[in-house]
Amino acid sequence: MSDAAPTSFPVALELPVQWGEMDSYRHVNNAVYFRWFESARMEYFLRIGWDEVERRTGVGPILHSTAARFRAPLEFPDQVRISAGVGEMGEDRFTMHYRVESARLGRLAAEGSGVVVAFDYRAGTKAALPAPVRAAIAALEGRG
Repeated sequence: MSDAAPTSFPVALELPVQWGEMDSYRHVNNAVYFRWFESARMEYFLRIGWDEVERRTGVGPILHSTAARFRAPLEFPDQVRISAGVGEMGEDRFTMHYRVESARLGRLAAEGSGVVVAFDYRAGTKAALPAPVRAAIAALEGRG
């Protein structure tokens, strides 16, 4: 499996930076970025219908690992755009890539990634990526 970033990021959220997301150093705390990544990831999963696949099969997503690269500190007030896309897929996993762009700064503020594994919650083991999920990702990413 390749960790190559996608050429597009088809799912995006616009969120305001909240005053309480800043830390004592007067910039957005690093943990907030991971919540933003999670929000984009959950929106992506809803868009591809993984919630419905999981209800039928018991196979859903589980986060294996995640990382972030901070490019510019963010402060309140600001509006951020968090985008998500999927790189190449493996048999039981794929890597999601994220971008956080600042309206106030007019630039990329952070980027990140996360490895998502298909997990059979009924059996308690990893599983093959369900065919409907694989097909929905390909369609959303324009690889169909």
